[in-house]
Amino acid sequence: MFTGLIREMAQVKSFGANRLSLKANHKAKLGDSIAINGTCLSVISIESDGFTVELSPETLTHIATEKLTGGVHIEPAMMMGDRFEGHIVQGHIDTIGTISSISNNGNSYEVVVDINPEFVPLIPPKGSITIDGISLTVNEVNKNSFRLTIIPITMRETLFGTYKKGTRVNIETDVFARYMRHILTTSSKNDMSWNDIDHIHSLY
Repeated sequence: MFTGLIREMAQVKSFGANRLSLKANHKAKLGDSIAINGTCLSVISIESDGFTVELSPETLTHIATEKLTGGVHIEPAMMMGDRFEGHIVQGHIDTIGTISSISNNGNSYEVVVDINPEFVPLIPPKGSITIDGISLTVNEVNKNSFRLTIIPITMRETLFGTYKKGTRVNIETDVFARYMRHILTTSSKNDMSWNDIDHIHSLY
């Protein structure tokens, strides 16, 4: 599990044959789970200046692989007892979105991301979303897009400062929204009682 708070900008040394080698200050251990641009990956080897992770064919079909070059966001998985910040992030990418506009409002930036309408029900207004591993709040949701407000420090310290119209981004929707949709779409309305709904509500 992750929080969506970027801990370091690592540098890609190489990417090929399903392996991604990174130069990083973070001292990973063999088998560690680390989110790279929001994707949970496992460390398969340790080098003197960083580490290497492996990407499955399934992962490669769901992420923006063209961004596995230059700088990338990394966040090690949470440890028991860590302070919980950001929001609950699994590192499971749902879909790829595309930046459609970025506007500077003086002390913040308005960013609109186009997305497959299939995933819009999983993006509640004022809810949480993860973009390339960054925990963010959704300000507005439309039929096939959503709007974010990005503060200057996020623009300076993350890849957001390099994004422009047409940039593709990895998107992980809210985990609770995913679970709720699965429960509601796989259960017949006739099978659901108010007690069932109360029980589901109590879980979150």
